Amino acid sequence: MTFEEINLDTNMDGAPPPEERSNRAFIVIAIGLIALALIVVACLAAYALYFVPRQRQNQANQVATVNAQNTEIAKSILATTIAEAFTPTPAVTATNTPEPVQPTDTPVVIIPTNTLVPTGDPRTATVAALYTQAAQATMPSVRTPTPTSTALPATGFADEVGAPTLLGLAVLLLVVIFMARRLRSSTG
Repeated sequence: MTFEEINLDTNMDGAPPPEERSNRAFIVIAIGLIALALIVVACLAAYALYFVPRQRQNQANQVATVNAQNTEIAKSILATTIAEAFTPTPAVTATNTPEPVQPTDTPVVIIPTNTLVPTGDPRTATVAALYTQAAQATMPSVRTPTPTSTALPATGFADEVGAPTLLGLAVLLLVVIFMARRLRSSTG
């Protein structure tokens, strides 16, 4: 039998081979996956364009609200500090008892000058003192320095167990290694 005579077809009855099925299921699945991908992209775009700006705006509104509340609290604390630091000045009451004036024969010499003596309003001095006290209350004049450590950190295995213990364990392991070799060489 020669090579040309050998029939390599497994179909011995002479019928033609069956036709391949169409790839309809593959095409349907591929179209479904493409549609799913397009839907996912559309949803991500809608989320990025619609929901994210709203969330950022809500966060900005919350930050503005918290800042406004903190400002009001700071103002009330400052007002409370000023009110607590206020010390009332005693009122001066005038008495109506006139002192008797006794005439004297001393001559008085009056020399005119151009200097003006400022007479300040006591309320202005009180307000200035209150502002000074408020500034001292909000900004302390003496700041405490933050301490810095000059020692080395106490972390790690050697700091907890100690270097002598480490050296002792190393020597012990070396002894175990040499003993194991000696036992192997004596039995083997």
